[in-house]
Amino acid sequence: MSNATRHNQGGTGGAMDKAKDAASTAYDKAKDTASGAVDKAKDAASTAYDRAKDMAGQAGDALGSAASTVGKKAEDATSSAGSGMQSLAGTIREQGPSSGMLGQATRGVASALEQGGRYLEDKNLSGMADDLTGLIKNNPIPALLIGVGVGFLLGRAIRS
Repeated sequence: MSNATRHNQGGTGGAMDKAKDAASTAYDKAKDTASGAVDKAKDAASTAYDRAKDMAGQAGDALGSAASTVGKKAEDATSSAGSGMQSLAGTIREQGPSSGMLGQATRGVASALEQGGRYLEDKNLSGMADDLTGLIKNNPIPALLIGVGVGFLLGRAIRS
């Protein structure tokens, strides 16, 4: 073989080596870029997850606070209604007849209003719910019959 042929083959081999090196470098850069993109995507997903988790926690806290506020207002309203009933009982006693059959009826109504008002003021909604639960547990058959009767009446009223 001549020197020219060897030189051409050597040149061709050198070009091949350079092409392989360039391809390898390009591959490494593409691999690094892809790896960086994957890392950025993971970071973005993690950040989005953390933000969503924080927002859900804040929403849960806000709902809990709102429910607590509503419950407190309902308890206050019940207590206020009890106080109003007691006041009405006093007014009925003062302005109603004091003797005879109407006097007895007035005292009975005033006494019932006063007792109901005291009960509402003392027990509030949570105490009333506990008392109702106890009543149903102690008298399940009558409670069931009352529920069926109320359901029947509601059904007829809605159908009409």
